[in-house]
Amino acid sequence: MQLTRSLNPAAQSPRYRPRGSCALRLLALAALLALAYPAFAHPISAQSTGGGFAQSWSFEPAVLTSLLLSAALYLAGARRRQRRGNLPPLEALAFAGGWLTLVAALVSPLHEMGEMLFCAHMTQHELLLTVAAPLLVVSRPLVTFLWALPLRWREVLGAWAKLRPVSAACRTLTGAMFAWLLHGATLWLWHIPVFYQASVENEAVHALQHTTFLATALLFWWTLLHGHFRRSNTGMAVIYVFTTAVHTSILGGLMTFASRVWYPIYEGRTTVWHITALEDQQIGGLIMWIPAGVIFLAIGLWLVAAWMRESERRVAFTQSEALAAGGRDAP
Repeated sequence: MQLTRSLNPAAQSPRYRPRGSCALRLLALAALLALAYPAFAHPISAQSTGGGFAQSWSFEPAVLTSLLLSAALYLAGARRRQRRGNLPPLEALAFAGGWLTLVAALVSPLHEMGEMLFCAHMTQHELLLTVAAPLLVVSRPLVTFLWALPLRWREVLGAWAKLRPVSAACRTLTGAMFAWLLHGATLWLWHIPVFYQASVENEAVHALQHTTFLATALLFWWTLLHGHFRRSNTGMAVIYVFTTAVHTSILGGLMTFASRVWYPIYEGRTTVWHITALEDQQIGGLIMWIPAGVIFLAIGLWLVAAWMRESERRVAFTQSEALAAGGRDAP
């Protein structure tokens, strides 16, 4: 009940009473994907060179517009929530961190470097998948976005969330097993050489790669960080996080210890940095293996702690119920 109320920024208004928390989660995912639009808005510049990256920030109109509009919408909603005293500081900090991570991955020189170095491209992807996506999910920006909208628009969105097809689609998309399989399959598929190289050579394929990476990451983290609390299956969330850490580490390890270049397209592009394409690939594998693995481990340990706290609360509740029942049965 408390979580459902938190997803309803206009709960105090009798004119706006959306139901169906699952449908609202689908709305949240849509809002996050809209926020993440810059991740697949970048064109590829195959003519990039190794020099001058300190000045090669990507100020593309579509990217900047999306980032600035999302920030403006969040700030407008946050101001209203702050006046009512119902904006958790942790959510605001998480949104700021996720938004700044998107800027670092998509606007900073890292993007241009990713066209020439595999390890830079891997850094960009890991920022999107393991930093920006979970931070944006933790911030639950849908609540704040809704506060920024006129009441009539919120009513329309609330009515849409009640539709049976929307609820059914949401139940499918936010199934933990479905999200886990989809996210894992997407990660491995795009690292098959033929598909990965196509993403470097073709702008449309590159856009599709970033779209599926970020969409599945948002779905995965949303399902685990919010959905598991609703269904009280924190233990399964821990398993999904650790198994994801394992298979991503395996992929990173395979890249690191490979004796040949998986992606020949980078041959000749890495010489500016005085490394071979194989060394570049090995560094990229280490980035997927070590830093990303540490993030998964940290989140997994946090979920373990939450699981233990939840178990303690259940035991305490069961004991209090037993004592109360004993008191009622006593003569």
